[in-house]
Amino acid sequence: MTFCTEEVAHAQPSSRSLPEAEPGPRAMIGRDEELRILRTLLADAADGRGGALLMHGPAGVGKSALLRAVGADGTEGGFKVLSAAGVETELWLPFAALQLLLRPVAHGIEKLPTPHRTALVDAFSATQTEPHIFRVALAVLELLADEADRQPLLLIVDDLQWIDAPSRDVLRFVARRTRDLPVLIIAASRVRSPDSYDPSAQPDLPLEPLGSSAAAELLDAVAPDLSAPIRAFVLERAAGNPLALVELPKTVQDLAPQLDDLPLTQRLEDAFAARTDSVSPECRRLLLALAAEPNAPLNRLLDVSSRLTGAAVSVKAVQEAVDAGLVVLVARALEFRHPLMRSAIYTRAGVSDRLDTHRAIAEVMADTPEHQLLHLAAASLGPDEELAARLERFADTALARGKVASAVPALRQAAELVQDPRRRTEILVRAVESASEINDRVHTQLLLDRADLSELGPLERARLMVVSDKAAFEPDEPQRRIEDMVTTAAGAFDAGGVRVAENLLWRAAARCFFQDGDARVRTLASAELDRWNPDPEAPVVLTVRAYTEPYRYGAEVIARLDGLRPDHEDGRITHFLGSGAMVLGDVTRAARYLSLAAAAWRSQGRLGLLARSLAGSWPRVYLGQLDRAREESGEGLALAEESGEWIVWLGVKATGSLVAALRGESEAAARMLGELRAHRLFPGMPFAAVMAQQVEGLLALFDGRATEAYDAVSRAFDPADPHYHSVSRWLLAPDLADAAVAADTARQARQLLDGLPELAAQLPSEMMVVAHAYTEAVLAPDDAAEERYSAALAALPVGWALARARLHLHHGRWLRRQRRNVDARSPLRSARDEFDRIGARPWAETAREQLRAAGESSGRRHANTSDRLSAQEMQIAVLASRGLSNREIAQRLFISHRTVGAHLYRIYPRLGITSRGRLAAALAALHDEHPTADSPGADTG
Repeated sequence: MTFCTEEVAHAQPSSRSLPEAEPGPRAMIGRDEELRILRTLLADAADGRGGALLMHGPAGVGKSALLRAVGADGTEGGFKVLSAAGVETELWLPFAALQLLLRPVAHGIEKLPTPHRTALVDAFSATQTEPHIFRVALAVLELLADEADRQPLLLIVDDLQWIDAPSRDVLRFVARRTRDLPVLIIAASRVRSPDSYDPSAQPDLPLEPLGSSAAAELLDAVAPDLSAPIRAFVLERAAGNPLALVELPKTVQDLAPQLDDLPLTQRLEDAFAARTDSVSPECRRLLLALAAEPNAPLNRLLDVSSRLTGAAVSVKAVQEAVDAGLVVLVARALEFRHPLMRSAIYTRAGVSDRLDTHRAIAEVMADTPEHQLLHLAAASLGPDEELAARLERFADTALARGKVASAVPALRQAAELVQDPRRRTEILVRAVESASEINDRVHTQLLLDRADLSELGPLERARLMVVSDKAAFEPDEPQRRIEDMVTTAAGAFDAGGVRVAENLLWRAAARCFFQDGDARVRTLASAELDRWNPDPEAPVVLTVRAYTEPYRYGAEVIARLDGLRPDHEDGRITHFLGSGAMVLGDVTRAARYLSLAAAAWRSQGRLGLLARSLAGSWPRVYLGQLDRAREESGEGLALAEESGEWIVWLGVKATGSLVAALRGESEAAARMLGELRAHRLFPGMPFAAVMAQQVEGLLALFDGRATEAYDAVSRAFDPADPHYHSVSRWLLAPDLADAAVAADTARQARQLLDGLPELAAQLPSEMMVVAHAYTEAVLAPDDAAEERYSAALAALPVGWALARARLHLHHGRWLRRQRRNVDARSPLRSARDEFDRIGARPWAETAREQLRAAGESSGRRHANTSDRLSAQEMQIAVLASRGLSNREIAQRLFISHRTVGAHLYRIYPRLGITSRGRLAAALAALHDEHPTADSPGADTG
């Protein structure tokens, strides 16, 4: 493979095309495998199978050259190529990179449906309200899908580490949804993934320095006349870095004495900077202006240069810079040949020259206040209270319009310009909160690091703790962290910050559930809430009660929930109520409220919050809604990865594994279980660990390994075991009883269940009722079993279909052991039919075996809809059968309408139909074979 040093001109103009190193041969040395990978992806995209790839490696290793090569291949192959490169000065400007990237296809914005068109216009406008990030992302996806329908697209993004966070979020969103589109995204970054929430979410391609033979071949190709000593010197100093091999020979004789102790990046910057020595002062002014504002139009650069020199600077300075090999002219815009050239020219300039340049740029950018204020701030040497106040006013205006991302850089700069440390910290707290609100974890942490914690008052401390809780949920020392949060919430409440205090206390309470806080911190959090004398029916109060002391307040919380009539369109309230009900084990109510919350967040495009509410897939398992649980956990998993909701990720990953185990998909269940256990947050998260142990036990039980099954499930009931959870363990009580019967360890199981009746009386939730009734029947001695089975079936909550079917199965087995085969057939038949309807294949097969042993033949189970369609295909089929258009389905599921069409094309033959009009009948026919109250994909009202 060759290192490409030839300029590549794209067929379509781009505001920031990829930088060029130096004209030279098109061939690339030492990069054959990388080119093969890129060309394979390009061929797949041309065939409609899009994808995404992140290349990463140090400066000068050849990322830009490979991007140019694949860009040239794309142009030759009929792709429309869109390109952009990150620039440090625009790192804090929201959607800056995205707007430039989309410029060649911007004409398509006017053709989009109104919601998508409005989202993009507002995002790129300085005056309109800023839409939620995922509304913008979905609009971009639809724009690209429409464009790709006419011509395949190749999106090339260099220096991803300098792309503004909103643009990166949009690109990540689109990259996950290109599989059914002729769209390929190739990005390059100096680090593996500058803002990646999930390392496995996007394929990556690490670039290493060239090997010795390839390095020597490249050096001889670009500098064949070097003397032997200089050649050896360059090979040693370049260390296989392709850009160094190309650039160092041009200046090495002048710089050689200075190179010994410099890092490679510094050597390259010095080499680039030395090439400005021969150009005129006017040209140097032009280059410095370009370095300070790389995306300024050429006419403004000439204006700035003229102001700085005091005389008109003409295009002759531009030609001089091109002739020196420092810049290229692309679509009437100047671009540096490599990002290191920009940084070299900027850092080599004198401080006064840099300050003068920023002031001049600010003067010519009066029509773009965002840029103007940033350059004025960059032109300041020390505190400037007046400018800080202007920046704060700009941030206030931006926040009032909902343009949170625009407020962050203004607040960051304002904080640097004030002298009072307390005031600086207050401004930084606002910036941190804003960055956190748009889910910008990288800049949230950068701003947190700048805050002087010694200057924090109790209210600021609480606000920062809320933000840090969003940014990082550390699994270590949970009790200490919970105590700190409660103490800080108390200080905020006493300082008058009721809302932030409530928010922080709720987060502390949530940790009491997720990390199973001990009795001391649970009591501490509950007592702090009592001190506030809160409204006992406020949703946040009920949730804190449920999270912290469920056995003490469970009966009261459930009673108050019965009396509430919340606004069903208020996602915040319904989520509070649903999550509180879920941790108590009141699963019917939890599923209903979380479904309402999910509908609200879905309509608003709030994907992080939607992921949280899709945790309602867990209660659905116990309601026998396996198809719905499969759909929601799958969607929740993807959205949690996308939005960085890693606690949600643990929950929905565990739910997905549990559903797969119950459906008899043991390999998939085991794979997901392994991924769950491998996550960095899994240790110290008992709420997920107890679910993992449940799956382990069920897989062993279904595989006939009864002793292993009992050992696995019983660990969840041992307070000294890391899989123990003081509340959620009761969801495993039926599994413990099943495994105990199979392993003949009923006596030991009864000991583990000691105290259950008293706890069930304190916490009369569905979970506790089922745990008590089920285990009383299944573990009953023979002389009491008949009566207890009847009592248990009568006590089960109406919606608990899975537990009811399992009780019927155990009852039938018990009757068979009593040699009452005829009596056993009815409960076994009920069990078989219910397991078939639910899709719980292992238990359905067990019921069939028991029926045959009882003297009744049982036919093979018919495949139901979920056997033929994936979780997302099921969602699409159901929505299409209700008459929703492809665009409406796409907007609901946050995918492209082209992807919806591709799915439907695959769905029809699997259902034995040929058109959309037959979908409803086909689904109804399968529904009639397996009637169910659970309509896949429907919202629960």
